[in-house]
Amino acid sequence: MRSVRLLPAALGLVTALALTATACGPTETPADGKPADGASSSAPAADDAGAGLTEDLADKLKKHGVDLDKWKQGEWKDWDKDTWLREAGDFVNPVIEGLWDPPRMQSAKSPDQTITAQAGAGGTDPTPRPVKAQREKTPYHSYAAPVGKIFFDAPEGHMACSGTIVKDPRRPGKSNLVWTAGHCVHAGKKGGWYRNIAFVPAFNDLGKSPAALQNAQPHEVYPYGQFWADWAVTSGEWINAGGTNQAWPYDYAVLHVQPERGSKSLEETVGAALPVDFSAPTAAQAGTVGAWGYPGAPPYNGMIMHKCLDRPTRLTTAPATPTMYRIGCTMTAGSSGGGWFRVLPNGKTALVSNTSIGPAGSNGWLAGPQLGRGAKAAHEMVSKKFAR
Repeated sequence: MRSVRLLPAALGLVTALALTATACGPTETPADGKPADGASSSAPAADDAGAGLTEDLADKLKKHGVDLDKWKQGEWKDWDKDTWLREAGDFVNPVIEGLWDPPRMQSAKSPDQTITAQAGAGGTDPTPRPVKAQREKTPYHSYAAPVGKIFFDAPEGHMACSGTIVKDPRRPGKSNLVWTAGHCVHAGKKGGWYRNIAFVPAFNDLGKSPAALQNAQPHEVYPYGQFWADWAVTSGEWINAGGTNQAWPYDYAVLHVQPERGSKSLEETVGAALPVDFSAPTAAQAGTVGAWGYPGAPPYNGMIMHKCLDRPTRLTTAPATPTMYRIGCTMTAGSSGGGWFRVLPNGKTALVSNTSIGPAGSNGWLAGPQLGRGAKAAHEMVSKKFAR
C-alpha cells in the first residue's frame, strides 16, 4: 500500500496552488441548449454485456472467424477492414504473453489527435495560455501510482497512450478498471477495436532516459507487471463517428484488465485507484484540474511522466455537441487518455476527464470530455459485467 500516498503527494501540488473546490453544478450545456453528454452508448445493454462471460475465448473468436492459435501466432496483424471487429460487443483481446517486451514498448508511437479550433466560436472561450508541463517526481509509484501507460497495436504499428486506474463500485479495493480515451482503444469511424491492448502502471518508474532504458531490467520498465484488457467499452458516438469533430466530446473509454501473470487485482497490486466524478461540472465550476500522462511527440519522448495544472475553459468542436474542458498544457500526443483530476468538495481527489485532443501544429493546450450520464453508463456497464 506504499502507493496510496500518490494523490495527497501529487495533487498536494494542486492544493499548494490554492485550488478551491467548488460545488458541483448542472451538466454543461452547449450553445444550442441541448444537454451535454447524452446517455447514448453503443456498448451492449447491461443484460447483453454479461453475455459471453462463460464462453470460452476460443469459441468467441471462432464466431468471428478467428482461430485463437493462429491469432497469437500473428494473424492479429490482418487489418482487413471487412473483417476488423468494430461493434460494441465484438471486443476480443487474448493475452499474448511476452509480446510487450521493453524494446517493443519503447518503439511504440503516439496517436496524433489534433484539431483546428477557432477562439470565439459558439461555446468556445479564448485559447488559454500555454502551461509548461512538469516532470512528475520519481518513483512514480510514490507520487502518481494510478497513472500508467497503455500499449496497443493499430494498422499504423505499435502505439501508446496514457491511462488511470479507477475504482470499481462492485469490487471495493479490488478494481481492475482503467480509464482512457476512446481513440486509444477503437479506431472510430475508420475502423474497429485495436489489438493487444495492455496497461502498464507506473511505466518507467524511475523516470530513466531512453538511453538508460536500453539496459534497464523489466521490473524497471513495468514495476507492477502488465495488465491486458479483457473487455472495453467506449461511447456509441465514438464507435460511429470517432475521429470527426462531432465525436471528440465522447472520446472516453473504460477497460477491464487482467494480469498477464498472477491473479491479484490491479488495485491490490498497485495499491491505489481513483473515483470518477460524473457530475460534469461546468468549466467555471471545476476549479483547478491536473492532467497527467506520458507525452510522446516532440519535444517529449514518451518515456517520462508529466503533468499540467490549470483552470479549464470551454471548447466546442462542432455545433450541437457538448462543450469540452480545455486547459493550457504543452504535453503532446501520447498523453492521450491520461486522467484529469480535481479535488471534490469533500476533499477527495477524483478523475473528472481525460486528455482527448490538442491543437494542430502546436502544443499549447489540451481538451477533454465532460463525463456525465453516458460516461457513467459505460463505467457501470463494465463494473456490472464483472461483478461476479
